Amino acid sequence: MRTSSPSRAGRAVAAVAGATAGALLVAEPVAAHTGLTAGGAVDGALHPLLGLDHLLAMVAVGVLAATVSNRRIAWLTPLGFVGGMLVGGTLGLAGFEAPLVELVIAASVIALGLLIMAATDQRGLWLPMLAAAFGAAHGHAHGAELPDGALPLAYLIGFVAATAALHLLGTALGAGLRRVPAVRIAAGALVATAGVSLLFTA
Repeated sequence: MRTSSPSRAGRAVAAVAGATAGALLVAEPVAAHTGLTAGGAVDGALHPLLGLDHLLAMVAVGVLAATVSNRRIAWLTPLGFVGGMLVGGTLGLAGFEAPLVELVIAASVIALGLLIMAATDQRGLWLPMLAAAFGAAHGHAHGAELPDGALPLAYLIGFVAATAALHLLGTALGAGLRRVPAVRIAAGALVATAGVSLLFTA
Protein backbone atom coordinates (compact mmCIF):
# COMPACT_ATOMS: atom_id res chain seq x y z
CA MET A 1 0.00 0.00 0.00
CA ARG A 2 1.43 3.34 -1.03
CA THR A 3 1.55 6.07 1.57
CA SER A 4 0.91 9.72 0.78
CA SER A 5 3.60 12.26 1.47
CA PRO A 6 2.90 14.77 4.23
CA SER A 7 2.28 18.39 3.29
CA ARG A 8 4.94 21.03 3.81
CA ALA A 9 3.17 22.16 6.98
CA GLY A 10 2.95 18.55 8.17
CA ARG A 11 6.67 18.08 7.61
CA ALA A 12 7.42 21.27 9.55
CA VAL A 13 5.23 20.22 12.48
CA ALA A 14 6.82 16.77 12.54
CA ALA A 15 10.31 18.25 12.45
CA VAL A 16 9.56 20.71 15.28
CA ALA A 17 7.99 17.97 17.40
CA GLY A 18 10.97 15.70 16.90
CA ALA A 19 13.46 18.47 17.59
CA THR A 20 11.70 19.39 20.82
CA ALA A 21 11.72 15.77 21.96
CA GLY A 22 15.42 15.48 21.09
CA ALA A 23 16.30 18.56 23.13
CA LEU A 24 14.34 17.26 26.11
CA LEU A 25 15.96 13.84 25.79
CA VAL A 26 19.47 15.24 26.09
CA ALA A 27 18.41 17.58 28.89
CA GLU A 28 17.67 14.57 31.09
CA PRO A 29 20.63 13.15 33.01
CA VAL A 30 22.02 10.02 31.37
CA ALA A 31 24.07 7.33 33.13
CA ALA A 32 26.86 6.88 30.60
CA HIS A 33 30.40 5.55 30.79
CA THR A 34 30.10 4.47 34.40
CA GLY A 35 33.10 2.16 34.39
CA LEU A 36 31.21 -0.96 35.44
CA THR A 37 33.50 -3.90 36.10
CA ALA A 38 31.07 -6.83 36.11
CA GLY A 39 33.11 -8.59 33.42
CA GLY A 40 34.54 -8.04 29.98
CA ALA A 41 31.59 -9.09 27.82
CA VAL A 42 29.01 -7.52 30.13
CA ASP A 43 30.90 -4.23 30.28
CA GLY A 44 31.23 -4.22 26.51
CA ALA A 45 27.55 -4.93 25.96
CA LEU A 46 26.47 -2.24 28.44
CA HIS A 47 28.72 0.49 27.06
CA PRO A 48 26.61 1.26 23.95
CA LEU A 49 23.40 1.02 25.98
CA LEU A 50 24.46 3.48 28.70
CA GLY A 51 25.78 6.20 26.41
CA LEU A 52 23.02 8.24 24.74
CA ASP A 53 25.33 9.20 21.86
CA HIS A 54 26.11 5.57 21.05
CA LEU A 55 22.54 4.39 21.60
CA LEU A 56 21.04 6.99 19.27
CA ALA A 57 23.63 6.45 16.54
CA MET A 58 23.32 2.67 16.52
CA VAL A 59 19.53 2.63 16.47
CA ALA A 60 19.60 5.38 13.81
CA VAL A 61 21.84 3.27 11.57
CA GLY A 62 19.23 0.50 11.68
CA VAL A 63 16.40 2.96 10.99
CA LEU A 64 18.34 4.41 8.07
CA ALA A 65 19.00 0.95 6.64
CA ALA A 66 15.27 0.17 6.74
CA THR A 67 14.30 3.42 5.02
CA VAL A 68 16.82 3.20 2.16
CA SER A 69 15.01 1.53 -0.74
CA ASN A 70 18.20 0.18 -2.33
CA ARG A 71 18.53 -3.16 -0.55
CA ARG A 72 22.24 -3.57 -1.27
CA ILE A 73 23.03 -0.26 0.40
CA ALA A 74 20.56 -1.07 3.18
CA TRP A 75 22.54 -4.20 4.12
CA LEU A 76 25.97 -2.65 3.66
CA THR A 77 25.27 0.38 5.85
CA PRO A 78 25.00 -1.43 9.24
CA LEU A 79 27.72 -3.87 8.16
CA GLY A 80 29.96 -0.89 7.42
CA PHE A 81 29.26 0.57 10.85
CA VAL A 82 30.10 -2.70 12.61
CA GLY A 83 33.24 -3.15 10.50
CA GLY A 84 34.39 0.36 11.30
CA MET A 85 33.63 -0.23 14.96
CA LEU A 86 35.83 -3.32 15.03
CA VAL A 87 38.74 -1.36 13.56
CA GLY A 88 38.21 1.63 15.85
CA GLY A 89 37.68 -0.56 18.90
CA THR A 90 40.90 -2.45 18.24
CA LEU A 91 42.83 0.79 17.90
CA GLY A 92 41.27 2.12 21.10
CA LEU A 93 42.17 -1.04 22.99
CA ALA A 94 45.73 -0.76 21.69
CA GLY A 95 46.02 2.73 23.16
CA PHE A 96 46.00 4.59 19.83
CA GLU A 97 44.91 8.19 20.43
CA ALA A 98 42.48 9.76 17.95
CA PRO A 99 41.77 13.51 18.14
CA LEU A 100 38.25 14.93 18.33
CA VAL A 101 36.58 11.52 18.65
CA GLU A 102 33.74 12.84 20.82
CA LEU A 103 33.05 15.61 18.30
CA VAL A 104 32.91 13.08 15.46
CA ILE A 105 30.53 10.92 17.50
CA ALA A 106 28.18 13.87 18.11
CA ALA A 107 28.43 14.83 14.42
CA SER A 108 27.53 11.25 13.47
CA VAL A 109 24.31 11.49 15.47
CA ILE A 110 23.41 14.74 13.70
CA ALA A 111 24.20 13.35 10.26
CA LEU A 112 22.24 10.15 10.81
CA GLY A 113 19.22 12.10 12.00
CA LEU A 114 19.32 14.33 8.92
CA LEU A 115 19.65 11.32 6.62
CA ILE A 116 16.61 9.72 8.24
CA MET A 117 14.65 12.93 7.68
CA ALA A 118 15.74 13.05 4.05
CA ALA A 119 14.86 9.37 3.39
CA THR A 120 17.96 9.06 1.22
CA ASP A 121 17.75 6.72 -1.77
CA GLN A 122 21.38 6.64 -2.85
CA ARG A 123 22.78 3.76 -4.87
CA GLY A 124 26.45 4.52 -4.32
CA LEU A 125 28.71 3.19 -1.60
CA TRP A 126 29.15 6.53 0.13
CA LEU A 127 26.53 5.72 2.77
CA PRO A 128 28.15 2.45 3.98
CA MET A 129 31.55 4.19 3.88
CA LEU A 130 30.19 7.06 5.96
CA ALA A 131 28.70 4.54 8.39
CA ALA A 132 32.09 2.80 8.62
CA ALA A 133 33.80 6.09 9.49
CA PHE A 134 31.19 6.80 12.17
CA GLY A 135 31.53 3.25 13.47
CA ALA A 136 35.29 3.67 13.78
CA ALA A 137 34.81 6.74 15.99
CA HIS A 138 32.26 5.00 18.21
CA GLY A 139 34.43 1.87 18.38
CA HIS A 140 37.50 3.87 19.37
CA ALA A 141 35.56 5.45 22.24
CA HIS A 142 34.48 2.01 23.42
CA GLY A 143 37.97 0.54 23.19
CA ALA A 144 39.65 3.49 24.87
CA GLU A 145 37.32 3.15 27.88
CA LEU A 146 38.13 -0.48 28.65
CA PRO A 147 37.32 -0.92 32.36
CA ASP A 148 39.97 -2.19 34.74
CA GLY A 149 39.95 -5.96 34.94
CA ALA A 150 37.93 -6.49 31.74
CA LEU A 151 39.29 -8.90 29.14
CA PRO A 152 39.84 -6.93 25.90
CA LEU A 153 38.54 -9.62 23.55
CA ALA A 154 35.42 -10.30 25.63
CA TYR A 155 34.82 -6.55 25.93
CA LEU A 156 35.15 -6.16 22.14
CA ILE A 157 32.72 -9.01 21.51
CA GLY A 158 30.28 -7.52 24.01
CA PHE A 159 30.03 -4.09 22.45
CA VAL A 160 29.91 -5.45 18.90
CA ALA A 161 27.05 -7.79 19.86
CA ALA A 162 25.17 -4.94 21.53
CA THR A 163 25.70 -2.77 18.45
CA ALA A 164 24.29 -5.45 16.16
CA ALA A 165 21.27 -5.82 18.44
CA LEU A 166 20.65 -2.06 18.37
CA HIS A 167 20.93 -2.09 14.57
CA LEU A 168 18.27 -4.80 14.45
CA LEU A 169 16.04 -2.80 16.79
CA GLY A 170 16.48 0.25 14.57
CA THR A 171 15.67 -1.78 11.47
CA ALA A 172 12.42 -2.96 13.04
CA LEU A 173 11.52 0.60 13.97
CA GLY A 174 12.53 1.88 10.55
CA ALA A 175 10.25 -0.60 8.78
CA GLY A 176 7.32 1.06 10.51
CA LEU A 177 8.61 4.61 10.02
CA ARG A 178 9.00 4.00 6.30
CA ARG A 179 5.21 3.76 6.01
CA VAL A 180 4.55 6.99 7.95
CA PRO A 181 6.71 9.81 6.54
CA ALA A 182 5.65 12.40 9.12
CA VAL A 183 6.73 10.16 12.01
CA ARG A 184 10.01 9.36 10.19
CA ILE A 185 10.72 13.08 9.86
CA ALA A 186 9.96 13.62 13.56
CA ALA A 187 12.24 10.72 14.52
CA GLY A 188 15.07 12.07 12.37
CA ALA A 189 14.66 15.54 13.87
CA LEU A 190 14.76 14.05 17.36
CA VAL A 191 18.05 12.29 16.62
CA ALA A 192 19.63 15.28 14.88
CA THR A 193 18.64 17.72 17.63
CA ALA A 194 19.96 15.40 20.29
CA GLY A 195 23.21 15.26 18.32
CA VAL A 196 23.45 19.06 18.26
CA SER A 197 23.01 19.13 22.04
CA LEU A 198 25.66 16.44 22.44
CA LEU A 199 27.99 18.46 20.22
CA PHE A 200 28.09 21.24 22.82
CA THR A 201 28.92 18.78 25.61
CA ALA A 202 31.54 16.76 23.69
